Amino acid sequence: MKNLIVICLLILPVTLISQKNIKANFEVSGNCEMCKKRIEKAALNVKGLKVANWDIPSNILSISYNSEKVNLQEIQTAIAKVGHDTPLRKAPDDTYNELPICCIYKRTLE
Repeated sequence: MKNLIVICLLILPVTLISQKNIKANFEVSGNCEMCKKRIEKAALNVKGLKVANWDIPSNILSISYNSEKVNLQEIQTAIAKVGHDTPLRKAPDDTYNELPICCIYKRTLE
């Protein structure tokens, strides 16, 4: 019985820690290696985000973040601020228009 209690006490903190770390994927508009660097840098500058990897062909950003420190809306806002549209946030037109020519992507009408 003591062994069972000890095992439960050891496993419980690990379970609680892993519940706040969340993995997510979402689309981020962009085209090239310069976009990749800009998108990943913007994401990783958000406190609480641990991993960010943007796949150029699919335009999918894979992230791992601490849900107690940040949420998806905050992450997507940071990415939009550097000129890249996400499902929750559209980049400001002036920022989008200042992107290098290779980074200009086709925007959807909203």
